[in-house]
Amino acid sequence: MSELFDYFCDNQGRLIYKWLHYFDIYERHFAPFRHRPIKFLEIGVFHGGSLQMWKHYFGDQAEIIGVDINPKCKEFEEKNITIEIGSQEDRGFLKELVAKHGPFDIVLDDGGHTMSQQIVSFEELYPHVKQDGLYLCEDLHTSYYQEFGGGYRSPYTFIEYAKRFIDDLHGWYSRDPNSFYPTQITRSAFGLHFYDSMLVIEKRVITPPVTRSTGSPSY
Repeated sequence: MSELFDYFCDNQGRLIYKWLHYFDIYERHFAPFRHRPIKFLEIGVFHGGSLQMWKHYFGDQAEIIGVDINPKCKEFEEKNITIEIGSQEDRGFLKELVAKHGPFDIVLDDGGHTMSQQIVSFEELYPHVKQDGLYLCEDLHTSYYQEFGGGYRSPYTFIEYAKRFIDDLHGWYSRDPNSFYPTQITRSAFGLHFYDSMLVIEKRVITPPVTRSTGSPSY
């Protein structure tokens, strides 16, 4: 399947818990960042195994930062892996996190998966993803689970929140500037990739699109 999946299958280290179809997505988007001096932030440390996996995959030049609300996770620090303890729903904590470690090449939200957690984390951290970086939010199926604050077509889910990004991506083409106009997403998102339970945003500096013609007319 991939080198990353092979590591997961052969893992004898700390516990890793992942949906199997995520590995193809990781490989597709993460491969260009390998063996580079990047900052990788993962929200949700769990038992620390995924942080070890990212450290192995990205290489010795990568700085891996984990965030969890459980103080016991601090024990999982090791060379190239730093753990910060705090709530992803606490905007003050996230601002401190950015000031200490940002900006980031990749942010991966695999935290508590409630609607408020996902939305607050996105709003605080996406602006601090570097140009040509990635923002990923995992386990979007919780948008359909009431115990996470979700519900099918509920206006307050992360899924419904993120659907607006599709409009934002096309903000340059607005003919109704009072209600539809370029946003942060318009100016920074090169691509939105919706997969089963995951959104990946490719970040770039985006300028208003232009057209160009070449060749000779046929009629």
